[in-house]
Amino acid sequence: MGDPGVTTTRTTVAPGRPVPVSVLIVHDRYRQAGGEDAVVANETALLRGHGHRVSELIVDNDAIPDRSGPLAKARLAANTVWSFSAASAVRHRIERERPDVVHVHNVLPLLSPAVLAAARASGAAVVQTVHNYRLVCPAGTLFRDGRPCDDCVGLAIPLPAIAHACYRSSRAQSAVVATMLAAHRARGTWVGDVDAYLAVSGFVRDVLIAGGLPADRIVVKANFVDAGEGAVVTSATGTGRRDAPFLFVGRLTADKGVDLLLDAWAGAPDMPRLEVVGDGPLAGEVVGSEASNGRVVAVGRLDRDGVRARMLAAPALVFPSRWYEGQPMTIIEAFAAGLPVIAASIGSLPELVEEGETGLLFESGDRTDLRRAVAWAVGHPAEMRRMGERALGAYRERFTPEAGYAALTAAYRTAIASRDERRAS
Repeated sequence: MGDPGVTTTRTTVAPGRPVPVSVLIVHDRYRQAGGEDAVVANETALLRGHGHRVSELIVDNDAIPDRSGPLAKARLAANTVWSFSAASAVRHRIERERPDVVHVHNVLPLLSPAVLAAARASGAAVVQTVHNYRLVCPAGTLFRDGRPCDDCVGLAIPLPAIAHACYRSSRAQSAVVATMLAAHRARGTWVGDVDAYLAVSGFVRDVLIAGGLPADRIVVKANFVDAGEGAVVTSATGTGRRDAPFLFVGRLTADKGVDLLLDAWAGAPDMPRLEVVGDGPLAGEVVGSEASNGRVVAVGRLDRDGVRARMLAAPALVFPSRWYEGQPMTIIEAFAAGLPVIAASIGSLPELVEEGETGLLFESGDRTDLRRAVAWAVGHPAEMRRMGERALGAYRERFTPEAGYAALTAAYRTAIASRDERRAS
């Protein structure tokens, strides 16, 4: 298990002084790669590109067998709450690498929050990025039965999640995650073992505070996109967008509002053409809508270059999400392409999409209001192009790799200062 009292020399960094050069990244990869995995990879490459020494302790949920016996299931459940092997691996890696900062991302289910305790005991500054709502919601989504749900936020034991089988539609698995959250709340892990939390939006920060996390240690740090060619788009590029199809990009699920999107386009002959890019459980409904509605095109999954090409041509991205998105990478990618966004007014989306400046907002779940916003966009192409210019400006100011690096290293300085202050008290 290693020595929990490992003593190492740590760097103290005052605000404005050089940032720490050594970082250990800890992450549990998802079976289906998504935004969190991309953020981890992007930040790791960014730090290395700026000369930091970065090591990684990465596990992969693909290692979990699809089928297992009762003993293996019980072992996985116990490790979800507290993984002694993961904590030992973190201690040994810290002893070998001697990082200034341990930056933790996803820990479910193979790592567990035990890695936070191990990192804290080592003397390193501990940073936890909160990509979703897992620390206050066993499902991690604040979404249930087709609507936002905050029933478990602030509860010592999130019993509603068990009753409603919120995690993987299983009461047993929901009980495991609920136990993990309750045990670490009681132990004081969330308050005692993390020097700085990185929330991807102000909305996420507010939810975490409502859930009991220490407000003075939650920093808002936006995601970033390395847009490449998309970052040099000009207003002239958008002049041919008027007759191009509107665009949806994302996973084809109800929480992403795909059913609302198709409903808004059905039976409304004055709606513009719409390309739907992505895959997921509602792919069949999208194909069916294409067959019955000549204005909807089911594109399917595209690689990043294919998505960018459509973003550079479209008059607007439609983002009808029904759940409390953290900070959708798709919207940042749209901004990088000079593409205004028509988004549901829910969660963090109004932080990203400023009404009349970088896009339009409509009432979440309201088909009629979505139609209104799209109709306005169709009738005001010049105004939409100007919103696209401002969206590109927002990208250049807030969401470039340079902006991401500045925010990330500032957060590391905050974490080190927090660690030093708590040591001295």
